Amino acid sequence: MAQTSNKIISNKNNLQVIYEDNHLIVINKRAGDIVQGDKTGDKPLSEVVKEYIAKKYNKPGNVYLGVVHRLDRPTTGVVLFAKTSKALPRLNKLFAEKTAKKTYWALVKNIPPETKDKLVHWLKKNPKNNKSTAYKKEIDGSKKAILSYKVIQKLDNFYLLEINLETGRHHQIRVQLASIGCPIKGDLKYGFDRSNKNASISLHAKTLSFMHPVKKEEIFIEASLPKDSLWDACNA
Repeated sequence: MAQTSNKIISNKNNLQVIYEDNHLIVINKRAGDIVQGDKTGDKPLSEVVKEYIAKKYNKPGNVYLGVVHRLDRPTTGVVLFAKTSKALPRLNKLFAEKTAKKTYWALVKNIPPETKDKLVHWLKKNPKNNKSTAYKKEIDGSKKAILSYKVIQKLDNFYLLEINLETGRHHQIRVQLASIGCPIKGDLKYGFDRSNKNASISLHAKTLSFMHPVKKEEIFIEASLPKDSLWDACNA
């Protein structure tokens, strides 16, 4: 298994590159970055990565970059991009078939009902307020959402949860944890009482493992935690 090192390469855009080869590039996303362009018109991470590639390899013209998956704007951690048209459809297939495994860490104030559990809900998105609602039973227009969590550390005023996703739905972790009385720290949209100073939420995409689309070897990516006193208290 190929494993990333802790070395982070930065440029003037504070881009944190944690893995790169001819076909892939993996970024440790900061809170506030959008992965792909949206109606805000803010410069997306995908464009920053294209500029990084163009400058590093002195590439003229348009740089190819495929968006494989996304993270919510206030979330931090692992984001994978494809650098070649050969890699993108293969990576898309891995994610569609759920053979790519993602692990998240989240900080919550309330202790969950169980120290570890599997949550199953049906989520329905409201495009008007960009918010999802969790239901215990299927309703019209809803999609099944499954995750597993476990409490891995007790901090002074918070609990650190590790989450493994079985499905990838809109705001899935945020709404499912909120539905059991555990909104994520800083997540005003889903019921936390205060925002974080940098407008982030304390949800971090920590690891990603998948089969390399060309080399056919297992790749394991780990993104370092954001720098703040609460995350610093977590056992990385």
